[in-house]
Amino acid sequence: MANILIGIRREDKNIWERRTPLTPDHAGALMRKHPVEIRVQPSAIRIFQDDQYRQEGCIISEDLSPCSIILAVKEIPVEFFREGRVYVFFSHTIKGQPGNMPMLKRMMDLRCTLIDYERVVDEQGRRLVFFGQQAGQAGMIDTLWALGRRLEAEKIDSPLAAVRKTIDYPGLAEAKEAIQKVGWEIKNNGLHAALVPLVFGFTGYGHVSRGAQEIFEILPFEEVAPAQLKEIFSRKSFGGDRVYKTVFREEDMVEPKKSGQQFNLQEYYDYPERYNPVLDQYIPYLTVLINAIYWSPKYPRFISKEFLKDHYSGARSPRLRVIGDISCDIDGGVECTVKCTTPAEPVFTYDPEKDEAVEGVKGRGPVIMAVDNLPAEIALESSVFFSQTLKPFIPALAAADYTKTFEQCSLPPEIKKAVILFRGELTADYKYMSQFISD
Repeated sequence: MANILIGIRREDKNIWERRTPLTPDHAGALMRKHPVEIRVQPSAIRIFQDDQYRQEGCIISEDLSPCSIILAVKEIPVEFFREGRVYVFFSHTIKGQPGNMPMLKRMMDLRCTLIDYERVVDEQGRRLVFFGQQAGQAGMIDTLWALGRRLEAEKIDSPLAAVRKTIDYPGLAEAKEAIQKVGWEIKNNGLHAALVPLVFGFTGYGHVSRGAQEIFEILPFEEVAPAQLKEIFSRKSFGGDRVYKTVFREEDMVEPKKSGQQFNLQEYYDYPERYNPVLDQYIPYLTVLINAIYWSPKYPRFISKEFLKDHYSGARSPRLRVIGDISCDIDGGVECTVKCTTPAEPVFTYDPEKDEAVEGVKGRGPVIMAVDNLPAEIALESSVFFSQTLKPFIPALAAADYTKTFEQCSLPPEIKKAVILFRGELTADYKYMSQFISD
């Protein structure tokens, strides 16, 4: 039986995208244990050098057309696709994202199979192949940097001024060490009186939020429930030697429209139109909001432009300085995320009065951190973690028979749930996407 040829495409969406779906050592281990051959496109910026793959037995080749299965990370240019191939990557198509519909249409025309990492889930719907934790980590570092810059612009002394952008650290370990030093300064020398109590709010409790909280918890902190926020502000004195954390779950962020009705999580997932957003009641207590929860257009917006315009219209400046929108849905759950930013320039300031993005950290509105490829900022840690989650699925991907029907192709159920296109046709779970595709 001939080896199945698997290709690893180089990432070229932008100059910061250095990740890879499989590390050299994992690629080598797969080839030694299974009937697969792995070809890797050369790359000058990939976090692992071509020679590292070559030493593990991979073939370095510009041409991946002989490969029946192609692995990538980000979206693929339309001219790259070849007829009948299987492509596995983050397609960013399931919400009908307009910019990616031509790519999807091209794959349909060429009768390609599309498997999306985002939809590889277990029986409980939990994602099995993901970068979420790393997105949270990188996003939190950039958010701390943004807060330091904003306070500097306000001429408020803060240990956070020492935090650098994520890409300015050699790796995650160095970033953590730097934040640890900031924590020492806070604990031993305290915060400026104008900042106390310094409260960070986190939406969500999944991989992304936990990654962000992991970085935050390097600092000396006290956790409070959302319902306790008002109470800590009523104290006569605060601990200036710490920061505060509160985590918002769905029941803190929305409430039933029907008076007297109790919150029901499953009902909210199934019928979000029955709920109103209420997160804005907590915003006056926050200096930083970290948005790390999944959102789609069927859900209510948690922070609206209308709310921010009112919130910043008074004579006094609100406490809210920074929104770290790690989820980064444009005009989405955090409506003032009006554009994406880059690792080199991670933020803009949203002007609520003019409804526009202003470059830099100065202005009346909040600073918005909205980098849309955060895991790329810690490419080594992201690639190693992702490869560990993906590697167990590679043998099944290679062993499947894509010439048979979708029902008979022998893909495991976790992978089957992630098949958006099978030989150019939308599978049953994704038929709804036909409305987004123009002829």
